[in-house]
Amino acid sequence: MKDIRYTLLAEKLVNYSCRLQPGEKLLLEIVGTEEALAKEIIRAVYQVGGQPFITIQNERLQKEWLMGQTGISVEALTAQARWDAARMTEMDAYIGLRVKDNLYDMAGISGKVNNRYSKHYLLPVHFDLRVPKTKWVVLRYPNPSMAQEAAMSTENFEDFYFDVCCMDYEKMRQAMLPLKNLIEKTDRVRIVAPDTDLTFSIKGQKAEICAGSHNIPDGEIMTTPLKRSVNGKIRFNIPALHNGVLHHDITLTFKDGQIVEEHSSNTKELTAELNSDEGARFTGEFAFGVNPFITKPMNDGLFDEKMALSIHMAMGNGYPENYGEGAEHNQSQIHWDIIQSHAPERGGGEVYFDDVLIRKDGRFMLKELDPLNAENLK
Repeated sequence: MKDIRYTLLAEKLVNYSCRLQPGEKLLLEIVGTEEALAKEIIRAVYQVGGQPFITIQNERLQKEWLMGQTGISVEALTAQARWDAARMTEMDAYIGLRVKDNLYDMAGISGKVNNRYSKHYLLPVHFDLRVPKTKWVVLRYPNPSMAQEAAMSTENFEDFYFDVCCMDYEKMRQAMLPLKNLIEKTDRVRIVAPDTDLTFSIKGQKAEICAGSHNIPDGEIMTTPLKRSVNGKIRFNIPALHNGVLHHDITLTFKDGQIVEEHSSNTKELTAELNSDEGARFTGEFAFGVNPFITKPMNDGLFDEKMALSIHMAMGNGYPENYGEGAEHNQSQIHWDIIQSHAPERGGGEVYFDDVLIRKDGRFMLKELDPLNAENLK
């Protein structure tokens, strides 16, 4: 029996997230073997008069391709990037559907090869082309592997997944407007939490509402710290899975915007990632997570960064649309979101804008921001 929820989600992706118009081209990139949702997406594209294009990837085969005998060459990556960039240039929209049977399939690839892949493939195809020039959205697929990471049965996880992904994102967008206005009027931000006292400036920077437009699930509002303004220390209390390595308690110390000291449960791998290039030791994003249905981490950044009562920062590349006029852009081959929960059971936390407490233990304190608190978004 056909699950109507797949149809509803596909229509939301095509019509709301990608805003696809008749005659526009959409690339559906599938990592894995999922068919049910992919079929509904293709049908939804045709329904609006669009043109769907498909590519299918397998992470285990990709790992073999990247590792080779001594690691893939720059020449091979450059050639692949050139071919894929030519196709991406033709596209008006992009949907990335990620289906992971094993979250650790990409583990074991050396930092050197990962950096080479990021610099010579991901950066030109996705960061430089797909992100700024297409209407795009990325999502996961609810399979037993994800359910296991979330410590849920597969059936219960599917129900959770569709609650999260099919929520009223327009209601969320409206609730975010006062916070967007406040961010764009703010100069100094301070974050205080266990093992954390961090300050930075967002003066003149722009805020972006993320309510179903780029990621599903969604539920964040982001900006970018001025590149050299970040000072202090922060400990991220949510595990971060990156390039097949799971990090606990990532702790970063900043001076004049740059990370000068770092620790985690895998410090060696963390240091290698932060040494990817000059921009990797600077921040590219600061954001609030507000999705009321996501209340605990599940080792998936796409979900975890939207978690209610949380904030996150991204190391590396900043999004051009978040920078104000004349602001120094941070460019990097990486963009790695790392999360800190301010839930009371995790030690709580406070966020100040120009010395005014706006959020305490994950709850917004100002009257105009109350619609963003979890009970008001469901």
